[in-house]
Amino acid sequence: MVKHLGLKAYGKINLGLDVLRKREDGYHEVRMIMQTVGLYDRLDLICRSEPGIRVETNLYYLPNNENNLVYQAADLLMKEFGVSQGLHIRLRKFIPVAAGMAGGSSDAAAVLFGVNKMFGLGLSQQQLMVRGVKIGADVPYCILRGTALSEGIGEKLTPLPPMPQCRVLIARPGISVSTRSVYENLRADRLRPEQHPDIDAMTAAIGEGDIHRVAGLLGNVLETVTIPAHPVIGQLKEAMMDYGAEGALMSGSGPTVFGLFTNPRAAEDAYEDMRYGRGTNLAKQVYLTNFYNRREQG
Repeated sequence: MVKHLGLKAYGKINLGLDVLRKREDGYHEVRMIMQTVGLYDRLDLICRSEPGIRVETNLYYLPNNENNLVYQAADLLMKEFGVSQGLHIRLRKFIPVAAGMAGGSSDAAAVLFGVNKMFGLGLSQQQLMVRGVKIGADVPYCILRGTALSEGIGEKLTPLPPMPQCRVLIARPGISVSTRSVYENLRADRLRPEQHPDIDAMTAAIGEGDIHRVAGLLGNVLETVTIPAHPVIGQLKEAMMDYGAEGALMSGSGPTVFGLFTNPRAAEDAYEDMRYGRGTNLAKQVYLTNFYNRREQG
C-alpha cells in the first residue's frame, strides 16, 4: 500500500460548447470539445491509521467536509471497497475557482485515481470514469484528459488527436457566474443556427492539426446568456483579439476567457499588460500556459 501520493489536477477549457436540449431529468444534452491546459492544482494524499477523511486547503472559503468534491471522491471509493484506513487530502488550489475550468472536477478525478492506486483497488480508467460521473458531469473527462469530444451530459467521451501546441492566455474577471442560472436562462431552441458552434468541423480541423482553423471555429452557446449579463467577458475577448490572439472564447459557463496565440511574443506581451493592468483592468487573475496533452494521471 502506498503511504503518500503527490498529484497534479489539470484545468480544462472548452474549444467548442453546444447545448442541444434540456432532458426530462433536468440535465442538458451537450456536445463539447474539451482540452486540458497546463494550469493545475496540487494534491497530496496521505494514508492515516485513524479512519476518516480529512481535507485541508489553502483557501479559507473552500469547504473541508463532504461539501468538497475531493471528499466526495475519496468517500465514494473508500465506502465501496471498505477501506478501513483514513485519508488526509491536502489541496493547493491554483486553477481559478468557479471559473468554467473544471478545477473542482479535476481535483475529484485526481483523488479517484489516487485512492485507487494508494489502496490497490484495481479499477481501470473506464471503471473510474463510470464512478466519476456520480460526482460531476466533467469528472470522467478530467480522468481521461487531453483533447476529447464530450457528449450526453458530458460523460460520453471520444478521444481526439492532440491539439497542436500554442500559447493559451487565461483571464478571469472579478465576477462570479452561477452555472445553474446560465443553463436555466439558456434558450437553445431559440438560437439561430449560426449561434451554435460547428462541433463536427472543429473535430475535423483538430484531426488535420490545423490550429488556425480551430481558432476560427471557437464557439460557446452559453455566451448568449453570460455576455449580456456580464459585458466584461465580451470586453476580455475583444482585448485578446486586439493583442493578436487567433481566437478567444469564454470557457464553460464562465467567467474565464481564454485566447489562443500562435505568436509567443504577442502572448507574452498580452500577459504582461493584462497581469499588471497596463491598458486594461478587465482581469483579476491572468495566466499564460499551453495545452496539456498527456493522458496519464500522476
